[in-house]
Amino acid sequence: MSVAVMRRDCAGSYRELSDVGTEDNTCNSDLRNETDTDQDDLNRTAIRDDEAGSTSLSSIFGKACLKNTFSVILILIYLLLMSVAVFLAYQTITDFREKLKHPVMSVSFQEVLKYDAPGIALYPGEAELLSCKHHYHDHVEFMANPGQRGEIACTKEYVSYADPYRNNTLKSALIISGPQDVRKKELVFLQFHLNETKEHFSAIDYLLFSSFKEFQESSDKAQFMQDCERSYSMWTFSGGFRTWVKMSLVKTTEEDGSESVEFRQESTLVRYNDHRPVSEQTDQLFFAVFEWKDPFIQEVRDIITANPWNTIAILCGVFLALFKAAEFAKLSVKWMIKIRKRHQKRKAQELNQIT
Repeated sequence: MSVAVMRRDCAGSYRELSDVGTEDNTCNSDLRNETDTDQDDLNRTAIRDDEAGSTSLSSIFGKACLKNTFSVILILIYLLLMSVAVFLAYQTITDFREKLKHPVMSVSFQEVLKYDAPGIALYPGEAELLSCKHHYHDHVEFMANPGQRGEIACTKEYVSYADPYRNNTLKSALIISGPQDVRKKELVFLQFHLNETKEHFSAIDYLLFSSFKEFQESSDKAQFMQDCERSYSMWTFSGGFRTWVKMSLVKTTEEDGSESVEFRQESTLVRYNDHRPVSEQTDQLFFAVFEWKDPFIQEVRDIITANPWNTIAILCGVFLALFKAAEFAKLSVKWMIKIRKRHQKRKAQELNQIT
């Protein structure tokens, strides 16, 4: 019996020792599991921190690149605007200088009731004046005896002077007072005849000048006619035709304020049908009619379209825009530097937190 008790005690002791060993093993495995779990948690935390740090750095780098790109684009826009402003200033100055060099012609018309009687200077040569008469309303009386002397009812005067273009050459001119009343369509009808000529062509030269009254009042009429020949154009009308001349007056004001007068004319030719007996057709007949075209004097003057005040205003606006652009660019650069410093400070703080 004692032996049995001893066996039971030994068995019980063995079971207790086994249980204790099992508990120790269980505790050791639990400790190992907890240690592994803590290590995994630490690894996961480190990985998350690394990922957060890398994400923060990439976002910071992306924002910095975006801000730098925006700053560069802004500076390029400022440079472009300044270039446009400089080009506009240069173009404005160039246009102003060109307009000063090339004034624009201005044409206006002045209506008159009567003209000053113009002077009609005729150079008939060997031709003879047969008739001279003023008519009205475009009505020219029929010539009863063409080729015969008729009525000379106009103011005329002969003058001789030295040819201004040929030395030692004397010219003889017949000066006749031209029409005045444009409203009544006043005209002057002239008839010449020429018996013989050695020239190949039969024609009479003439020129028009602005005032017959000035010619009459001139103290040196020869010099007056020389000046007229230098200033006015010479025209001709042919024999065997009726030449109808319609005159218009153009006054031009020069840049220095002086005025010049020019005659413009439109002429029509109508062939004369000579119904005289063949025995009387030994001379050449000339017919001329002088009339005003319309009651308007054309006034021409050069106008400088360049306005200095407009140019000054444009240049002031351009320079003000340049000044404002430069000031704005300066402020933008300061703002960019400030933002960059703030960004660097924030980046340093984030790096310190990560480490």
